Amino acid sequence: MSVPTMTLNSGVEMPAVGLGVFQSAPEETTEAVAVALEVGYRHIDTAAAYGNEREVGEAIRRSGLVREEVFIETKVWITDYGYDATLHAFDKSARKLGVEQIDLFILHQAFPNGFELTIQAYRALEKLLSDGKVRAIGVSNFMPRHLDRLLAETSIVPAVNQIEVHPYFRQSELLAYDSERGIVNQAWSPIGGVTFYPGWGEGKKSTLKDPVIVEIAAAHDKTPAQVMLRWHLQQGRQVIPKSVKPSRIRENLDVVDFDLTEDQLAAIDTLDTGVRGGPEPEDITLENFGAKIPEA
Repeated sequence: MSVPTMTLNSGVEMPAVGLGVFQSAPEETTEAVAVALEVGYRHIDTAAAYGNEREVGEAIRRSGLVREEVFIETKVWITDYGYDATLHAFDKSARKLGVEQIDLFILHQAFPNGFELTIQAYRALEKLLSDGKVRAIGVSNFMPRHLDRLLAETSIVPAVNQIEVHPYFRQSELLAYDSERGIVNQAWSPIGGVTFYPGWGEGKKSTLKDPVIVEIAAAHDKTPAQVMLRWHLQQGRQVIPKSVKPSRIRENLDVVDFDLTEDQLAAIDTLDTGVRGGPEPEDITLENFGAKIPEA
């Protein structure tokens, strides 16, 4: 399947659909990534904190694809923030992935109560970019207040802000803020899976069973997941759906041969509850999330 691309502010082309490996166990990750690459994915999103960078790299090597064909994205965890620590975080991730250059390297959280370290970490990303060790840099889970300070104290506008966006949590203000500054909105949990993860969304209905989405899916002979992914793409967002099931991996890529109408897009927009499924950015502290990232 042919996947459209989008151009980042660094001039780099990034596939509009990628495979996410959040919560993919290491023993499942290599096979899931191998299937994804076989069916046409060319973007894999991982993170130091996921504990599966090594398996992602192994799957890419086994695929037989040349390095330039696969867009690799990974993230620095808060315990590795700070200028020198973040430079070393790149070394750890690159070694685990088995590559010399990372396509997109981003800060995983805003880390509000240690934001000076966040600034230093981002300056390290700028250094890595200037040295050619990464092709683009960005952030994740940053709100406008975090981006305001980051932009005031650093030189390079992030290419991407990876954020929770799905029909039940659209974050319209943040989407507009990013778009106005040339920052690509990258949707994690794009089909709303976070809203029914154990402990995060108990008691909430699944986006996959929402009557509005189900009706639109039936009209296009597509699945609810495919409709939600198409909603993101038509509104200019990049998506990284996560699955380890081959059938779902294939399904999530098959989203470029139909278009939702303006009324259908608007109907999905109205499902926004304003309720976040993931943790609040202000709750990301060393006390709560201070996991140490192992050496390569």
